[in-house]
This record gives sequence, C-alpha cells and structure tokens, in this order.
Amino acid sequence: MLVWRKFCRDRSALTGLVIIVLVALVALFATRIAPFPDDAFSSDPFKRLQPPDDTYWLGTDGLGRDILSRVILGTRIALGIALSVVAGAMLIGVPLGLLAGYYGGWRSDAVMRVTDVVLAVPQLILALALAQLLRPSLESAMAALTLTYWPFFTRIVYAETQRLRHAMFVEALEGLGAGPWRIMFLHVLPNVASPIIVRATIGMGYAILTAAVLGFLGMGAPPPQPEWGLMVAESREFLPDAWWFATFPGLAIFLVVFAFNLLGDGLRDIVDPRLRRSR
Repeated sequence: MLVWRKFCRDRSALTGLVIIVLVALVALFATRIAPFPDDAFSSDPFKRLQPPDDTYWLGTDGLGRDILSRVILGTRIALGIALSVVAGAMLIGVPLGLLAGYYGGWRSDAVMRVTDVVLAVPQLILALALAQLLRPSLESAMAALTLTYWPFFTRIVYAETQRLRHAMFVEALEGLGAGPWRIMFLHVLPNVASPIIVRATIGMGYAILTAAVLGFLGMGAPPPQPEWGLMVAESREFLPDAWWFATFPGLAIFLVVFAFNLLGDGLRDIVDPRLRRSR
C-alpha cells in the first residue's frame, strides 16, 4: 500500500498507467470498438483519401480503408510486439545475468564480453541489420528486436546479483546446503525483480517505437496489416495533401511510447529514490 500511495503521488507515472490501461482495453476489444473492422483490410477506390468527417472520423487512406479502424486494430499488433520482445529478451538476459553475477570467473567474463559487444552497437542499427538478414515479416522484426534488447536485462541483473552474491542470506542458504540454481532463481531473482520491471516497462515503449521504424522501412509487418509504422510509410506519397493519413498513426505511436516512458520513470523513482527526478 505504501508503494501504491507513493506511485499515486506521481502524476506523470499515474497518467502513463491510465493511458496504457486504456490502450490495453482498446486492444482487447479492438474488433468491437473499430467502426469498420471488416473494411480495414479491403480496398474501396471510391472512398480513397477522404478527409475526416462524420462517417470516417480520422479519414481514409490511399486504398479507401478507414484509418480509425486500422489504428484501433493496430494496437493489438503494437502491444503484441512489445510483450513478445520484452518477454523474449527477459528469457535470454535474466538467466545470463544471474549466472554471470553468481558464479563469476570465466563464465562471467564470457557472458559480459558478449553483452558489451552487443551494447556497443546502436540497437536500431543492429535491429535493422538482423531484420535485413531475415525474411521481412512481423516475426522477423520481433526476433531482431529481441536479439538486440536482451543485453540490457543482463547488465542490470548482473550488477544486482553481484551486489547480493555475498549477502548474509545467500551465505546462510549455501551453508544449509541449498543448490546454486535454487538460490539464484528462488532467492536472488525476487530481490532483483524491481529493476527488471522498470527496464521491462521502458523496453515496451522501445520495442513499439523500433518496430514502427522497421515497419516504416519495409522490414516489419507486410501489407495489409494495420501496423502503425507501415501506415506512416504508406502515407508518404500523399503528403502534405492527405495530412490525416500520416498524422493519426504517428500520434498513436507517440502516445503509447510516451505513456510507457512516463510509467517507467515513475517506477524507477520508487525503486531507486537516488534517481528521483527534480520537481
């Protein structure tokens, strides 16, 4: 309750949480909320590039599809990408960080040198290179993002595990004969969960933004998927006349990424007050 009260006093973080909850509800009931869910994938040349009006609140795209319906349906893709990428990165990065921080020695050196090499390359450039090697698809984009984001979890878990390695409760468990895997995953991992949650929250926004970039460059979801980055890419040839075509998918990307960043900053302030933002 104390943590929740502290969180509620942070208006920015609370705003981010409210936006994310609303976006999740939109994704959950997307087919019921979208005004024209069936027309979001079929073209109608007689309705192309209609500006926002009473029927099509956000206008139509170059193929006559309702932009509002495609933006709403795109929330499922965006949140699906974010959850898949962060979950995959955690499955790779967290165990490696635990092993490297607990055992030390050559195992630690090997894991952390690979981590440093991956972190040395800008994540967007590395994701673009990996996505280019794979067949352009939504699955390839998610795989590329996962393979570029796991080192962030490894670095955090490694530092926290090293800090706890010689804690009294760890030495007591070793003295009682508890095995290293039991100690790492049942006792050390719960104590490093807070920074993992913060990194995962921020990573959700990163995954959505980078997936939109990959989609914009033609390395993500293929047409006619209602992916926000792909929608912005399709709007380029109609700018600036059909301004609504690019504006509303772009605003959707901005809003969701901004919300995850607000929530991540608020959680970080609670986890580590030393990093508290000046107000």
